[in-house]
Amino acid sequence: MASVSCSLLNLPSKMKNLTLTSSSNSGSLSFSRNISQSRVLSQGTFSLNTVQRRGVVVVCEAAPKKVDSAIKKALQAERRRVYNKARKSEIRTRTKKVLEALELLKKKSDAQAEEITSIEKMIGEAYSIIDKAVKVGTLHRNTGANRKSRLARRKKAVEIHHGWYAPVPQASV
Repeated sequence: MASVSCSLLNLPSKMKNLTLTSSSNSGSLSFSRNISQSRVLSQGTFSLNTVQRRGVVVVCEAAPKKVDSAIKKALQAERRRVYNKARKSEIRTRTKKVLEALELLKKKSDAQAEEITSIEKMIGEAYSIIDKAVKVGTLHRNTGANRKSRLARRKKAVEIHHGWYAPVPQASV
């Protein structure tokens, strides 16, 4: 087992000492090193290329070895990201459809009060999707409440615009 200690020009400035250890005649080497900052790589593998121009220049590439738990956490995070992205996309789509339908109803001059029932059904579906997203943690509960409130305010504005809803004046006590 050969051990080589060297300092290389191509290494980051955080590396101070590098010890290469080869257990066999294979091309890979394991290493350990003393560094000034402990958060950088502590173990890994090197690929070693020797280039000879006016002397010997050694080029090393360090690849960190990921811990199995880190690999698992990365995979879980990616799965959650894709799942949350799909759920948020569905929320945006449902909200946009409700807001467009409310806008069309508001612009319609001869609209009937019964026409809002289909929009109320769409709002109920959007509420359900938002509530599920809050339940699984995709959205914060306050964000979900704000989005539901926005839909309710727009619906009420359309009802007031057409005269289907009259706000009750508050009696002073």
